[in-house]
Amino acid sequence: MEKVFIGIDISKSTLDICIRKNAVTEHCQINNSSKDIKRFLKRYADNADTIVAMENTGRYNFELYEVLSRMKLLVYVINPLHLKKSIGLLRGKNDKIDSQRICLFIEKNYMDLAPWVCKSPDIQKLSLLNAERRHRVKIRSGLSRQMKDLEFLKHHTDQDILKLNQEMILLIDKQIKSIEKKIVEIIECNEILKDQYERIQTIPGVGKVLASLLLVKTNGFTEIQSARKMACYSGVVPFEHRSGSSIYYKPRVSTMADKDLKKILHLAALSSIRLKNDLAVYYQRKVLEGKNKMSVLNAIRNKIIHRVYAIIKNNSVYENRLHMS
Repeated sequence: MEKVFIGIDISKSTLDICIRKNAVTEHCQINNSSKDIKRFLKRYADNADTIVAMENTGRYNFELYEVLSRMKLLVYVINPLHLKKSIGLLRGKNDKIDSQRICLFIEKNYMDLAPWVCKSPDIQKLSLLNAERRHRVKIRSGLSRQMKDLEFLKHHTDQDILKLNQEMILLIDKQIKSIEKKIVEIIECNEILKDQYERIQTIPGVGKVLASLLLVKTNGFTEIQSARKMACYSGVVPFEHRSGSSIYYKPRVSTMADKDLKKILHLAALSSIRLKNDLAVYYQRKVLEGKNKMSVLNAIRNKIIHRVYAIIKNNSVYENRLHMS
């Protein structure tokens, strides 16, 4: 049978859909609801040659995920940056055109991409809770910075405003602790996730936040299955920049990375060098050799990732050996 390519542009309330078969293109728009999605995809349910593609837009994808998880269609979730870089120079955009671009992109590139794998209910819950926690941490950070500015100008600031901000920070702290408690409860109810979660935390510097985030990002270590791929994904691998004999820059990490994961990894690296372990010894030795501190910290982030994957692969726990470097 001839393959059918379906490109879906997702918004909060609607889905713009481009269907391409035998070089003939159709377009339609439906509501972003399970009922309408089921009705639309029903005609393709028995066609094994149907390929569905969409961008990753976060929680707006969830209705589609729920329906597609119960169907035997080949599904691809595209990184928006990958799609944007592949198209080239553009003028103008709208939802209909975006769905066509997604459809054409997947028609050309589906053989080089990894299909979407439905996440388990527990991982989906953890993903949402991690997102809510991250959102509250950002709000708390903003309020804390504002409090410092207000305290600097305390003679010109209404004390009631300071009190309100303090109460808000305390409330956010309470909510973050509540979310973290729910994350631990979900993990402890899943034997596989619990085992991975506990063994990861035997690595110096790796705490509850990084451990739960790694479970979410790797779908319980069923995706991004190698340490090198995870290091690249999290932006800790330096890449060279060279052209001919006249252009050469010192290798640097790429800006195309998961910024949240990179931030938590950096905090884990900072924590690890304050403890008695081989990573701290490695850091101190490299700094004494004259290496840049940030460069050494980046190497430690990379080492943490490789230790995590070694523990998962070998089904073991981390052994702290100070004589190793």
